[in-house]
Amino acid sequence: MSVQDRIAVITGSGQGIGEGIAHELASQGAKVVINDINQERIDYVVNSLNNEYGEGSAMGIRADITDPEQAKYLIDETVNILGRIDILVNNAGIARDKTIRGLSIEDWDKVLDTNLKATFLTCQAASHHMIRQEYGRIINISSRAWLGFKGQSNYAASKGGVVSLSRTLALELAKYQITVNTVCPGLIQTPLFDDIPQEAKENLIKIQPTRSVGKPKDIGYSVSFLASDESSYITGQTLFVCGGKSLYSSLSV
Repeated sequence: MSVQDRIAVITGSGQGIGEGIAHELASQGAKVVINDINQERIDYVVNSLNNEYGEGSAMGIRADITDPEQAKYLIDETVNILGRIDILVNNAGIARDKTIRGLSIEDWDKVLDTNLKATFLTCQAASHHMIRQEYGRIINISSRAWLGFKGQSNYAASKGGVVSLSRTLALELAKYQITVNTVCPGLIQTPLFDDIPQEAKENLIKIQPTRSVGKPKDIGYSVSFLASDESSYITGQTLFVCGGKSLYSSLSV
């Protein structure tokens, strides 16, 4: 799959799934821009990628992409420094899980701002550049949870919005040779998963058809294909990388 010398921006790539995606794209020759709100994590990932794949494989831009000006700055600064943007991966996301009776407006707004609004803002900023160059790959990271899961009304709504946004943008941007697709991870070994109490982890694994937890690299493999030249006739699609859990979306623990 060809992403050699492509310029890729990956939001929320200071750790977890985003870091795994960055490693996979860099390993295939892409130049990646690491974005996060934590400068220490940005520096760590950039240094790791440059040491492993060669100097110049990665650079970092700190920006809070829930802010319209900073989201635009992330994209414009990438183009100013590297000349263009070929691939945008919207991975930044948070969860604040509570049932509807205990869910605050703050929890609702924060999750929707980070998971959905920020995705819209970076897509909007990147699309201007991609339209001019008549090339682009946008991969938005949603979640299997958009199908519904107890205690995740804000998270599920935000991730469902990502799927709908991606499908609409795929239609709007197809004539410019820009593809827009969605990847929906399931249970993945990330710092967020590590923070879950052990009993809850065991229960989540029990309802996995594979009885296993995915790795960030599993998402990286999927993203690298959708970011490649070989995926040019695939757009508006939703790919579940969830060990089969999406096959019975209503099951909860």
